[in-house]
Amino acid sequence: MSMTPPPGWYRDPSYPLVERWWDGTAWTDHRRQPEAPQQPLIQTPSADGSGSGRAKAVALVTAAVVLVAAIVTGAVLLSQDGDDESVARTTPATASPGRTDGPSPSPSAPSPSAGDPSVVVDELNGITFPVLDGWAKPQYATDHDMVLSTPRTYDCPGDPGLCRHGRVDSLTVTATDETSPKALAEGDIEDAADSAYGHDLVGSRPFRGITSHQVVKSGSVAVAGRAGYLVRWKVRTGVGPGGWVESLAFQSSVGSQSLVIVRFAIDAGADAPPLSDMDRITAGIRSVGGKDAGGGVGSSIGPSE
Repeated sequence: MSMTPPPGWYRDPSYPLVERWWDGTAWTDHRRQPEAPQQPLIQTPSADGSGSGRAKAVALVTAAVVLVAAIVTGAVLLSQDGDDESVARTTPATASPGRTDGPSPSPSAPSPSAGDPSVVVDELNGITFPVLDGWAKPQYATDHDMVLSTPRTYDCPGDPGLCRHGRVDSLTVTATDETSPKALAEGDIEDAADSAYGHDLVGSRPFRGITSHQVVKSGSVAVAGRAGYLVRWKVRTGVGPGGWVESLAFQSSVGSQSLVIVRFAIDAGADAPPLSDMDRITAGIRSVGGKDAGGGVGSSIGPSE
């Protein structure tokens, strides 16, 4: 059974040349130089022996102080020898006024899905995307709207450059007051096609432009439990196999009326992902931190046109 020493000044077990304040449960950061021991007063014993009694009391008090100091020092030293972590818990290094050498604050914890290789988190729009087989999170992408792409590149058939067989972009709708997902998707599909197969970010024409297009799918769809609308084109290009592009518009879970447009582009070549990946990715879109139902094929909320 151990005894907890009372609060007081004791020899610092980590630096015995100074005294350290023990608050009754743990060492504090308050230290001081040991006070010079005072010489006991020489008293002449009285005739009735009272002087001898006082001397005995002083001796007993001194012995008690020495015993308490020994107990505190011994307990701390044993704790240091047995478990350094225990010492760290019982003697926290509280910074004294004016000092800033305490432990650095931990960075904010990432989103639960941020480190999941099977999910891409779009914090700006409050949604996540599934990473299907044959797709990857973009590395060193110059286009910050890109959230998914095929990992391999190939030489573009038109102007020099590197092209990919598939990509997915997530854009926040800010330059319009339009709130209809259908109107947004129908108004965006031409820009989406030009961005994928017309002109790139630097004005090059990796496929020598789009020669024709055909609407292959359009209609309402549920995305992350919210109403959305998609328009999909099949495009033919000046050179190369052409491909499919899609604009998907829906309400975001961030803000009251904010909307998101997700653009898909998949080549028509043999090395490209299957066209069905557009629907699979749509069905896997979720709100950040939510458990809402997805959309895509089988989750249509209205007739296709």
